[in-house]
Amino acid sequence: MRQPLLSPRPTTLDRSAFVEAYGSIYEHSPWIAEEAWDSGLAAHHDSPAGLVEAMAAVLDAASAERQLAVIRAHPDLAGKVALDGGLTQASTQEQAGAGLDQCTPEELARFERLNAAYKERFGFPFVMAVKGYHRREILDAFEARLAHTPDEERRTAITQIHRIARLRLDAHAA
Repeated sequence: MRQPLLSPRPTTLDRSAFVEAYGSIYEHSPWIAEEAWDSGLAAHHDSPAGLVEAMAAVLDAASAERQLAVIRAHPDLAGKVALDGGLTQASTQEQAGAGLDQCTPEELARFERLNAAYKERFGFPFVMAVKGYHRREILDAFEARLAHTPDEERRTAITQIHRIARLRLDAHAA
């Protein structure tokens, strides 16, 4: 089956236009798009799968400190920034799609407790590609991942960030 193409097609863009179009795919981390473009793009990078592969390779090759900075760029799920309307448009849509904007007071309190416990344990926010999940499933995943080691959880968060990137790129497909 033929892969859908991104719009605009990455291989047709100069560096500046590419970063303008795709620099926000990884939350507040345009350096990933810059380095992916600098690495060279081929025709297969015009699809969501191809471009996320190129961008994921950049993040995967980055130092642990740089990876942590990307993880820390993500907002808390159902956190204060979300409640105050301070999320990026993509994050707002993703959290609303999972019903995080419709939490009961009890669910909000549980998110707040888990966000605090998670950040205390790992030093970064809980990241999950929430599309297709209900808020109860997200809360269950939150609790399960608290049992991870810090290194396991950093790797899990990076995997989830790549999934978020793929979902965002799918939205760019023509």
